[in-house]
Amino acid sequence: AVGTEILLGDIVNTDAQLISQGLSELGINVFYQTVVGDNPARLRQVIETARSRADIVITTGGLGPTLDDLTKETLAAVFGKTLTLHQPSLDRIRQFFDQIGREMTHNNEKQAYLPEGCTVFVNQWGTAPGCAFEADGTHVLMLPGPPRECEPMWQQCAMPYLYPLAGGCIASRRVRVFGLGESAMEERLHDMMAEMTNPTIAPYAKTGECYARITAKADTPAQCEALLDPVVGKVRALLGDDVYGVDVDSLEQVVGEGLRARGLTLAVAESCTGGLLSKRITDIPGCSDYYLGGVCAYANEVKIRLLGISPQTLETDGAVSPAVAEQMAEGVARALGADVGVGITGVAGPGGGTADKPVGLVYLSVWCGGQHFTHKLRGANGRDRVRTQAASSALDLIRRNLL
Repeated sequence: AVGTEILLGDIVNTDAQLISQGLSELGINVFYQTVVGDNPARLRQVIETARSRADIVITTGGLGPTLDDLTKETLAAVFGKTLTLHQPSLDRIRQFFDQIGREMTHNNEKQAYLPEGCTVFVNQWGTAPGCAFEADGTHVLMLPGPPRECEPMWQQCAMPYLYPLAGGCIASRRVRVFGLGESAMEERLHDMMAEMTNPTIAPYAKTGECYARITAKADTPAQCEALLDPVVGKVRALLGDDVYGVDVDSLEQVVGEGLRARGLTLAVAESCTGGLLSKRITDIPGCSDYYLGGVCAYANEVKIRLLGISPQTLETDGAVSPAVAEQMAEGVARALGADVGVGITGVAGPGGGTADKPVGLVYLSVWCGGQHFTHKLRGANGRDRVRTQAASSALDLIRRNLL
């Protein structure tokens, strides 16, 4: 990884995690990870060291237009490659600037110079193309540093390039789970995990959820799938309703597809999550098919005026209560004309908690067809985690009860 900003701690090197996970899926062993600043002498030293001890060298960062972007130049010098203009890349860079209505400065042309004879990785997510070449038995891959560019290029360009080098075929499926912790999931899968060698099963935890990755090795993709299918079925059976999908991206994707398939529309009313649920729903392209809108109702006056919450309920039960969550869900559905309404109210913290209503207490309710589905959540470990868990739990409440 090339970039002084990583060494300074200004950014986290998430590219390394992404690429290591992908190499593991390919069956390629990772022996070393190095971070080096934007210094030509140290960068050259790192590359020469990597060349001496690895069959594959992958770099991220340093492909931009500025003077401190030196990755291509240094790699070309170490491996005896000449940089030449790749006209299609230059045309794409110019097109990019035309689309955003800005003039392309001359230094951006630097990004279109690539090692002669390399495999070009077209950058559909930014300006700097990536590339790969082989020299004296060493394969070199260069990827852009920004994760929004590195991740898709790694998955769509670099992994297919490396696939023939891995030998055979490795394929993985992900069984996504919500409502079950990693340790509980591992306990249910323990006997299968202990017995199996191909495919293998590995549990992983993410914020508020977890997944089981099932990986098979075979000579062809079809043989991999034949090995994976029965194991995925057994894992789903063991984990039951806590599984929300296989090889899906998120709960919001699954819920959105389910609402669309049933012709249902959705509106949300949020207090402690502050619009996070709406944000996640609208992250999904095409969500306008089912999502009508939301109300971020923090103050009690807003809850009363916009959502029709009973002042008496707020007085007797308090804003953080199942009754208010239910009235928020029904109120926003009626106000926006939606089939399904969601209400979220809670104490995200770090302050504001009491003995009766501690930090992390959240009430969620889903309203549909005159019926309420209400859930009490006890979150912990900080404000962001409480809010994330609340938004996820609201989506899961829809999935379990309506879809």
